[in-house]
Amino acid sequence: MTIDGSTTILAFTDDAHQKVLGFREQAPTPERQAMWLEITGISGGEWTYNLSLRPTDEAGPDDSVETHGDLTVVVPEHDVDKLRGVTIEWSGDPFAGGLRLSGLASPSPRMGNGEAADLSGDLAQQVLQVLEHQVNPAIAAHGGRADLVAVEEGAAYLRLSGGCQGCGMATVTLGQGIEVQIKENVPEIHQVIDVTDHASGSNPYFESAKK
Repeated sequence: MTIDGSTTILAFTDDAHQKVLGFREQAPTPERQAMWLEITGISGGEWTYNLSLRPTDEAGPDDSVETHGDLTVVVPEHDVDKLRGVTIEWSGDPFAGGLRLSGLASPSPRMGNGEAADLSGDLAQQVLQVLEHQVNPAIAAHGGRADLVAVEEGAAYLRLSGGCQGCGMATVTLGQGIEVQIKENVPEIHQVIDVTDHASGSNPYFESAKK
């Protein structure tokens, strides 16, 4: 959906806006590029997110597409409510700083404090069946396991453990394997969010690249 400037869900500081325009000019076919803002997971009880340049025409019919001057911004449909009202800022000095979000609300409290969610609902039970019968038998070969933390508003929150915790390939495993299987079997789930504390993982099957 295209949103005009009077009803945009995001705001920019002037310096952040100019920085993104500068980044866009360095991309191939800059006139086709939009800034995409997506929620990627939870770390330390806070949302993690990704800002990237991708073609505007990759946006789906229900994604938020809004314009800020010469800049188009896309927010996937399932992240609109999480990102509503945030301001994109430039943090740090003009050369070594970076983009950050101000005003981003915290996730559901139980995501950060370990409180057990009610998994007795039909949707949660369907996800649990997929994990038990399809996902975990597959990743067990790599010493990994995926557990359901909660299901909220069409999103399944998973915590990875064993060989998947701290694994350099965890994002690929989640996005191209686990998420695909869950969505195919439980169409009501439109997003799978990783709430794993990967920094504390100590025994990954695939080690992260050494620097």
